[in-house]
Amino acid sequence: MCIINSNPGLCFNGDIIYPEIKIQRNRFTFIIGKSGCGKSTYLKMLNRMVLPNEGSIRYNGKEISEYPVLEYRRNVLLVPQEIFLLDATIRENFDFYYTSRGDKTISDEKIEEFLGICCLDFKAGDVCTRMSGGERQRVFLAIFLSMAVDVFLMDEPTAALDEKTSIELMQNFRKYCGENNITVVCISHSNKLVEVFADDIIKLGGDIGE
Repeated sequence: MCIINSNPGLCFNGDIIYPEIKIQRNRFTFIIGKSGCGKSTYLKMLNRMVLPNEGSIRYNGKEISEYPVLEYRRNVLLVPQEIFLLDATIRENFDFYYTSRGDKTISDEKIEEFLGICCLDFKAGDVCTRMSGGERQRVFLAIFLSMAVDVFLMDEPTAALDEKTSIELMQNFRKYCGENNITVVCISHSNKLVEVFADDIIKLGGDIGE
């Protein structure tokens, strides 16, 4: 069943023109293509951060512009490429993002469960400033993964990780999302990850900047 459908002629500023793209429910879809083809722009469109000047995007059969924007983004969640963590504990970072959504935060035990899914052996009270770039990226992913959503949009979620850790992380992520009926749309430049984990592949082309 199609969960997201962007119509032919979907256009951003007259520079990037996308074909018709259909994203299937409860599938792990990768978006690939050379740098500058508009992959990140497309994810931002799906999250309503960027608006097309032509064409349309439908979610569950309804134009995304018809949904209240905050309600829509609570269900179709974009995990950005840029990591933002407070210079504080993991617990405080979870609290910050949950408070921003108006949600009640989760227990230390649940936090540590999601850290484990993201291949981290940390406690909720550990301080983020003492972590490597790859560890910080995984803490950031764990925060977003812990939120109950219908669709995850991920832009290079393993960019700071080695191949072994990337594969282990994606195995865990795919298992969790499959068990919880979460649709995943992921940009990746890793041919290995795409080969191993993709249910569907969307290839974009072009040479206009992302």
